[in-house]
Amino acid sequence: MTSGFRSALNSGKFVVTSEVAPPKGTNLEKMYHHIDILKDSVDAINVTDHQSSVMRFPSIGGCLAIKEQGGEPILQMTCRDRNRLALQAELLLAHARGIRNVLCLTGDAVLVGDHKEAKGVFDLDSSQLLRAVRLMESGQDMGGNDLDGAVEFCAGAIVTPEAQPIEPQLVKFEKKVEAGAEFFQTQAIYDLDKFSSFMQYARQFPVKILAGIVLLSSARMARYMTENVPGIFVPQNLIDELAAAPKGGALATGIEIAGRMIAGLKRDSICDGVHIMAIGREEVVPDILAAAGI
Repeated sequence: MTSGFRSALNSGKFVVTSEVAPPKGTNLEKMYHHIDILKDSVDAINVTDHQSSVMRFPSIGGCLAIKEQGGEPILQMTCRDRNRLALQAELLLAHARGIRNVLCLTGDAVLVGDHKEAKGVFDLDSSQLLRAVRLMESGQDMGGNDLDGAVEFCAGAIVTPEAQPIEPQLVKFEKKVEAGAEFFQTQAIYDLDKFSSFMQYARQFPVKILAGIVLLSSARMARYMTENVPGIFVPQNLIDELAAAPKGGALATGIEIAGRMIAGLKRDSICDGVHIMAIGREEVVPDILAAAGI
């Protein structure tokens, strides 16, 4: 079984991915509902892995749910919570259960989450995890031992194109490419000129880039992201557009903004696709795609 997502990336089409956040508990009804909405609208669905260091149902469980419903999952794996033994074991499990895509992440600091007394592991970082994936594909584990059955993954990572300064991000990007990343899903981008400049640099490498599109549901949210999330800057004109929306209409304006940005990225062939992060409003992803003309 090969990766359908990899086939989409290599097909030359404009690829669309999105994501679901697993619940904090065992009630999976909402997650299954979001999977059902997304699975026929996008090429693959990420499942977040204790995002923002908040304990939730595991990413691999969400990926298995996507498989059950006929979708294409992307397993997110953070190095924060597991050492190399556990990470490699989870890769074996994922491959054995038909999961063929993995996004390698270092992970947010424990202190930003809801278990501040937890100990961050960080035995590996995202580049080292990428190298581990490629090593396991060759039939060995990180201890130099032979595997009785190798793995195969379409492996990727993240990059923050609007970080200031940008130079440290470029160093990390090249390190991840060298480690074996074949695709990147970016953090949220809003300045298409700045992103185009990043893409001119990125095009020298044999990787696919999916621009991160975070749905803005209010002017307040846009201001908060600009002021509190490193590497994200929402231009004032977009904040003003959201603020000018009629009462109850900010979400519709946010959908229109996201659709407009995606349409521009596709029309001008700036990147290889988009990764849509609706943050709890996954049911409107088809509306965003409709607004983009996709």
